Amino acid sequence: MTMERPDATGLRQSGKALEDSFFVRENARLLEKLKKKEAEEAQRKAYREAGIENPALIEALIELEIGAAAIAALSIVPLVAVAWADGEIQDKERKAIIKAAEEGGIMPGSANHDLLENWLAKKPGPELLETWKSYAHAIEERLDTVVGNELKDRLMERTKSIAEAAGGFLGIGSISSAEQKVLDELEHALE
Repeated sequence: MTMERPDATGLRQSGKALEDSFFVRENARLLEKLKKKEAEEAQRKAYREAGIENPALIEALIELEIGAAAIAALSIVPLVAVAWADGEIQDKERKAIIKAAEEGGIMPGSANHDLLENWLAKKPGPELLETWKSYAHAIEERLDTVVGNELKDRLMERTKSIAEAAGGFLGIGSISSAEQKVLDELEHALE
């Protein structure tokens, strides 16, 4: 039994087709890798613009595929919750929340800013805070202790500043008991 051997031209054509197929797949893989790297760099930039400077925290958020918009929501919802704790939003609280949102990359005219304005005009339902707590807890569970503590400290520091924004009488009792209850609830969700 004799096997027919392909002629040299057929062999070259088959080899070329195999080579072309390999390079098409390899180029597609490299292009995808480049796109992923560019997207991650854009995320890093967005986190830095939102005030997150710790490289370990940034890398952990990227690894968890948590986008800048989710981080913005993660940082804004507690501010809104503590501002509404006493049943109304004081003008100082509102201004402080808007400022914090803009520092976090939520700019006037954006859909996120419009949503925030709506939350400041009309108290969101309890499901918003419950969803936030579930999401925050899920993120916290996936971060190592040091990075998780930094995220928690950052969120709680900003939220406490909103609670203090309305002030008390001569600075005494600047956080109401209702606001403190919300702060405790938020902190518990981040444990």
